[in-house]
Amino acid sequence: MRAEDIQCAAPGPDQPAARNQTAGRVQRAPEAPRSPSRRQFFGGAAFGAAAVGSALSGPAASKAQAQPAPAGERAILELPEHTKGLGQPVAANGYGVPSKWEKNLQRRESPGLTRVSAASVSFTPLQGLFGILTPNGLHFERHHQGWWDVDPSGHRLMINGLVRQPKVFTMDELMRLPSTSRIHFIECGANTGMEWGNVAVPTVQYTHGMLSCCEFTGVKLSVLLEMAGIDLKKARYILAEGADGSSMTRTIELNAAMTDVIVAYAMNGEMLRPENGYPLRLVVPGVQGVSWVKYLRRIEVGDQPYYTKDEVIHYVDLMPDGLHRQFTSIQEVKSVITSPSGGQVLLDKGFYNVTGLAWSGRGKIRRVDVSVDGGKNWRAARLDNLVLDRALTRFNFDWVWDGKPAIVQSRAVDETGHVQPKINQLRAKRGTRSIYHNNAIQSWRIAESGEVSNVQVY
Repeated sequence: MRAEDIQCAAPGPDQPAARNQTAGRVQRAPEAPRSPSRRQFFGGAAFGAAAVGSALSGPAASKAQAQPAPAGERAILELPEHTKGLGQPVAANGYGVPSKWEKNLQRRESPGLTRVSAASVSFTPLQGLFGILTPNGLHFERHHQGWWDVDPSGHRLMINGLVRQPKVFTMDELMRLPSTSRIHFIECGANTGMEWGNVAVPTVQYTHGMLSCCEFTGVKLSVLLEMAGIDLKKARYILAEGADGSSMTRTIELNAAMTDVIVAYAMNGEMLRPENGYPLRLVVPGVQGVSWVKYLRRIEVGDQPYYTKDEVIHYVDLMPDGLHRQFTSIQEVKSVITSPSGGQVLLDKGFYNVTGLAWSGRGKIRRVDVSVDGGKNWRAARLDNLVLDRALTRFNFDWVWDGKPAIVQSRAVDETGHVQPKINQLRAKRGTRSIYHNNAIQSWRIAESGEVSNVQVY
């Protein structure tokens, strides 16, 4: 869909006043569900003729358990222990860790998603993050044969194929070359894939959590290709190969390789984590995560696509006519509200800051619209100042909840004019049997009880 095909209402006169309303409170989503069975976790039901599907949500705490604290409570009248004693010494932890009170905020594997954990996914807890950067310890994982902690002193990167002089680089040699740092999102092509046919999972961690955004540091791939003497007259593609057990190999167009791609060794100011490809990985902005090859060991330059296993069997789009689309790597414009979102509970009527993330593999986010009535009316959200090319963008929207049922949605528009589609619009083009590249609008239903659940609005 193109931007010229939609209309968005300007913020109404009541929006700025929303900040003066009594602030509501949100109970967190159940971040550590009690070992649900596969059927319980993936179960879903329909909401009748309104064509709205509902997934399981976490148990709501009774409102009686969440009353405001009394004005004279002990926590404010009496000094706590931590103001009357000596704290921990400097460098008690040689590497800082989160507070013990935040220990439930973890990346998690979806129960029953795969048979083998070494070839599976862990999901980033988007509902508990702020801003646009993902902490290294919460960056999502996708492995095809498990992860390794590779000794960097023995790791090598080869450049071969259509080059004048094949090259082999050590880590020391790569890290002595001119470096560059850029902030980009990475999203698995199968993110939100479980929602193609119907509502499948309860929280934003599992619907959209194969998504992260970091500052990556490394050397431009073009520098390495030029050092090897790439044959620009014949070269059209490169093949990237990883050193894990799956020997992941992906074809990348030469134009991207010579302009955008980074051979990265650092993430968010420190060396890559082993789960994210230490000591070396590709960064391919805007393209599905499988092309961001981890444990990178070889780049081959060629004159045609390589049609590797994961390009002809996996990461292809099953169309309604039974054919498969190949090499559909761009991650299209997409957004999701992270609060309020599935599994959370609104405990009071009043003002809420509706917040979420938007991104596009085609460039910067131009606008995000928010609806609180299932898409009947839309208003523009506020974008944070940090709007970057092919990076996550944080948006915020003022809303006063009156205690009645509501359905909140977000719809992103990127700088190329592409608009995030509704699920029925996407299914009209792509059918319901696909796995990859689901960028449909996400809907969260808020019941009168305040419970938030995953639904689909057609």
